[in-house]
Amino acid sequence: MNKMLYISANPKPESMSASRTVARALVNRIMDKYRDIEFEELDLYEQHIPQLKHSYFAGRSKIISDEERNKLPEEEQKEVNQIIQLCDQFRDADLYVLAAPMWSLSFPAPVKEYIDCVIQAGKTIEFRDDKPHGLLNNKARCFIYVQASGGHIPWLIRPALNKGLNYVHDVMRFVGISSFEELLVDGTGTTEEEREEAIQRAMKKIDDIILSV
Repeated sequence: MNKMLYISANPKPESMSASRTVARALVNRIMDKYRDIEFEELDLYEQHIPQLKHSYFAGRSKIISDEERNKLPEEEQKEVNQIIQLCDQFRDADLYVLAAPMWSLSFPAPVKEYIDCVIQAGKTIEFRDDKPHGLLNNKARCFIYVQASGGHIPWLIRPALNKGLNYVHDVMRFVGISSFEELLVDGTGTTEEEREEAIQRAMKKIDDIILSV
């Protein structure tokens, strides 16, 4: 394991975010265990995540060539370069931690915008026989999704309600990352006491998560 990419998606300060608080403890423990791991951090509310325009692509998920990119207005060239950099950063990692709250049964919008940036033909997927195939199964990779939610979600109805988690899981399988772990911070409630209890319950799961990394 050489590189960990920690992605956070919550506009709240870390001290006020249950998902980011638990994720920070997780990444710190991982770095304690793997002393030589390279660490990169990406805050989707601090980092500009471009919106995808038709002019940026030569085909399905295929970024335009350098020659065509140079014909774009300067600002759009910067946008394309940012998309490429985000994808390259994602592709180069071995371990991923994504921290996000459950919003409207899903996740904050920047998560989807980010995922759209990193799905690129020739980098994370390829098309064979007119069908997409993931390229990130070329080495061992693991993705950990840390999600905070206000209520306690019964396990029986989690598949129906955890649409954001399910989507991220399916996309990671799509690009070739088969090892996927979830760290749920359920029941953050409406009071500080409830939030702290939810965080402490999740913290107790960290060691088991690390064993699977």
